[in-house]
Amino acid sequence: MLLGVPLASYFLVFKPQNTEIARAKSEIGIKRDLLEKVKQETARSADLRRTNEEMKTAIAAIEARLPSDKEMDLVLRDVAQIAARAGLNVPNFRRVEKSIPAGTAMEQPLEVELTGDFDGLYRFLIDIERLPRITRLTDVKIERSDVADGFMRAEFVLSIYYQGEAFGTATATAGKAGN
Repeated sequence: MLLGVPLASYFLVFKPQNTEIARAKSEIGIKRDLLEKVKQETARSADLRRTNEEMKTAIAAIEARLPSDKEMDLVLRDVAQIAARAGLNVPNFRRVEKSIPAGTAMEQPLEVELTGDFDGLYRFLIDIERLPRITRLTDVKIERSDVADGFMRAEFVLSIYYQGEAFGTATATAGKAGN
């Protein structure tokens, strides 16, 4: 009987409690791991919010550089004035085709022909690059002119990106949806 009471208490009391304690420790370990994962996801969520805000700021800066379709004539006038300041003649300056969708903006390609001094072309290109508007030059062809040394004739396609009517509406709708 003396040996039976401790053995019985071991099998009836202590062993089930040890099993319960081991199971509780296992659950605590699982819950700690889960809590750690939640902490990591929460930290990432804050990083994602900050990154989203940075991206919104960058998008707003790019959108600010896109003229509206009503301002396109002003941009074209600026390009012509830049060419004149660089001492270049613009015998040909025309729209190639209708505007082309370019993501959420529109692209207006223009065929441009310039004649004059090569240094003037260089100044023109630098000034175009400094424009606050987003532009792109493609299909550039430069030929030496027989008129005088250093004179040339250049042809290229100048694409000007701008906000179309649908773009402004979509941006305003997206801005309201984000608030």
